[in-house]
Amino acid sequence: MSQFRARPPAVPSVLVDDAMVRITRWDFEPGADTGHHVHGLGYVVVPMTDCQFLIEEGPESRRVDLAKGAAYRRDAGVEHNVVNAGSEPMSFIEIEYKR
Repeated sequence: MSQFRARPPAVPSVLVDDAMVRITRWDFEPGADTGHHVHGLGYVVVPMTDCQFLIEEGPESRRVDLAKGAAYRRDAGVEHNVVNAGSEPMSFIEIEYKR
C-alpha cells in the first residue's frame, strides 16, 4: 500500500486507556481523515462540535451530519475511513469498551 496521503491526518489524543475503556479525542481540520481502519472493539462516539462526516466504507461512501452532543454506538468489526467533510474543524470523543 502507498504511503502517500492526499488528506491531512486527523489527530488522536488518548485520554484514558485502562482495563475497562479506551477514550480518545479525535480532532480534524477540514478535509482531514482517520485513515482506513477496522474497529477491534465496540465503541460510542460523542461529537464535541457539530460534525459533517464523510464515511468511506470500501467502494461506497455516505454523508452523516451529527450535532454537538449527539451520540451513537457501533459494534466491533466496523471497517471505514472517517473524513471531515465540513468547512470547519470538528472533534469527537470515541469511547471503546473492553468488557
